[in-house]
Amino acid sequence: MTTVEKGYEEFTDFLEKNSGICLGANKQYLVTSRLRSIMKANSFSDLNQLLSAIQKDIRGQLKTSVVDAMTTNETLWFRDVHPFEILKRVIIPEHAEKNKGQPMRIWSSACSTGQEPYSISMILDEYSKMNIGRGSLQDKIIATDISPSVLAESKAAEYAMLALGRGLDTQKIKQYFDEKETGRWKVKPHIASRVDFRMLNLKDSYSSLGKFDLVFCRNVLIYFTADLKKDILTRIHGTLKPGGYLMVGASEAVNGLNDKYEMVHCRPGIIYRAI
Repeated sequence: MTTVEKGYEEFTDFLEKNSGICLGANKQYLVTSRLRSIMKANSFSDLNQLLSAIQKDIRGQLKTSVVDAMTTNETLWFRDVHPFEILKRVIIPEHAEKNKGQPMRIWSSACSTGQEPYSISMILDEYSKMNIGRGSLQDKIIATDISPSVLAESKAAEYAMLALGRGLDTQKIKQYFDEKETGRWKVKPHIASRVDFRMLNLKDSYSSLGKFDLVFCRNVLIYFTADLKKDILTRIHGTLKPGGYLMVGASEAVNGLNDKYEMVHCRPGIIYRAI
């Protein structure tokens, strides 16, 4: 048997229990690539040995490393474009009109290495500069992720030019980043200061986060079972202010929750309003 075949079913049970991610029977290649360095560093010959070591690890560091490796994903600046256009064209103006300068609270869930929340912050900055007196300098973005390593990267707010090229043009790079002596680029303070990064497993309680005008929960629900997805969307509804909005990924939908969400067509793009 290969490394990932022996103990694969038990490993998928472990991963779903600890992160909510549900891997199918044909995802062995993903496990192989994500866990290669951990397996090699610990001389594990199969997943059963890895799981046994996790159970014996009192401090839980191996478990954290494994979940971290399996949940870390690359992302882009202004990914999919439409959500950010809707934010600038529809959601921010509506909020400004209804709330008369009151700050927005936005949750970026599963924020990975920070591209999404910093992109949101750039949109807020652009709107306030184009609409003097209608934006708020007190807008706040709460960004959460299950992975301690990506949160550390997010908080550092420094990126290589290769990473910046995934979604940013030269003008935005010069406008929103400062070049460091190391050759990396750091998000400007007025953009970074809007974002508060916190560790959170979407399976856990959201009560400490407070209420939001908008929640981004994109490109993560596809990894969960139907029951867990419905549970997460129900609890996200509980974090939204009346009339607040939810954005999900382009390949995701909010089904079976018509008593909680109303679909809004923005042409192009769809968002969901909390009922």
